[in-house]
Amino acid sequence: MANRAYKYRIYPTPEQTDLFTRTFGCCRKIWNLMLSDKIRSYEDTGAFGHQAPAMYKEEYPFLREVDSLALANVQMHLQQAMKNCFVSRHCRFPKFKSAKHSRRSYTTNNQKNSIRLCGGGIRLPKISIVKAKLHRLPGEDWTIKSATVSQDPDGCYYVSILFEYEASIPDRKPDPEKAIGLDYKSDGLYMDSMGHVAGSPKFYRKSQEKLAKAQRSFSRKQRGSKGYEKQRVKVASVHKHIANQRLDFLHKLSTEIANRYDVVCVEDLDMKAISNNGFGLGKATTDNGYGEFLRMLEYKLAERGKRLIRVSRWYPSSRTCSCCGRKMKLALSERTYRCVCGAVIDRDLNAAVNILREGLRLLQEEAA
Repeated sequence: MANRAYKYRIYPTPEQTDLFTRTFGCCRKIWNLMLSDKIRSYEDTGAFGHQAPAMYKEEYPFLREVDSLALANVQMHLQQAMKNCFVSRHCRFPKFKSAKHSRRSYTTNNQKNSIRLCGGGIRLPKISIVKAKLHRLPGEDWTIKSATVSQDPDGCYYVSILFEYEASIPDRKPDPEKAIGLDYKSDGLYMDSMGHVAGSPKFYRKSQEKLAKAQRSFSRKQRGSKGYEKQRVKVASVHKHIANQRLDFLHKLSTEIANRYDVVCVEDLDMKAISNNGFGLGKATTDNGYGEFLRMLEYKLAERGKRLIRVSRWYPSSRTCSCCGRKMKLALSERTYRCVCGAVIDRDLNAAVNILREGLRLLQEEAA
């Protein structure tokens, strides 16, 4: 069995909008109450204890007015967050949620067909049928597992429906002849082992002047006024437009590569470290969205029975000559690799060829 989520734009009525807002607030309230009690319990007894939403409904009666499964999912999310902070060094201890800065969303589960697509809308528990733009429909044998309702900073509402279906992944052996290596480029997303550059359109930089103008106007508004809220939505809309442009570009590019090649070899880079301001590449790195591109590429290749091979970030792809195998140090400003064997090649192309070779070697080791 496999899972897939479709995200739909919804258009709630004023009454439904009010219930969404109250549900967002109740989920935030339950999170903060349970987290506070866990901290207090640990200070008193040395154990976090067990907290459930039902414990707070008598003291806070308004919690009974919203979907109980939304509150139950908050409990599960908090438990998972607590577990992650002790398992992974990359996860921090959960924080309290702010009414102004936390994400406005909640998740509910499908029980006895309580969530379903019907005509031009989606039926949700406690909400009834909310108007939606169903631009994509699931398969006939797909089962709805859950729904996540969210509100973006620009005020638009969305619901993400999680479906479960019987996956039919083709049982195929990847063809090494249909393989490609990709080397990350801060000014072009990547260069492949055949010398082609993706050429990222740099959507953020193109909209930077428009965004700066909107932000300057926003800074002059009086907090709490109607003009302040109106301009805040305009700034959020510009950010959202940039993000949508980037996602559209990355989806089309990753789909094209997944359809064309059986094996894609990439470096397992730490994009957060690369975007550090100390390197002077923060804006270019985040504008590229290379990490999101690799995530898309991985699941699209897996659906087609193909492979994404991640080469270690410590593999010297840029320092190794792709012709003779010698290693030499290069400054970051040196964009041409010149080897003593006479090879003269673009630095990124040389690295992409080495990444391809190392990826195919790792693939052969797995098959052996």
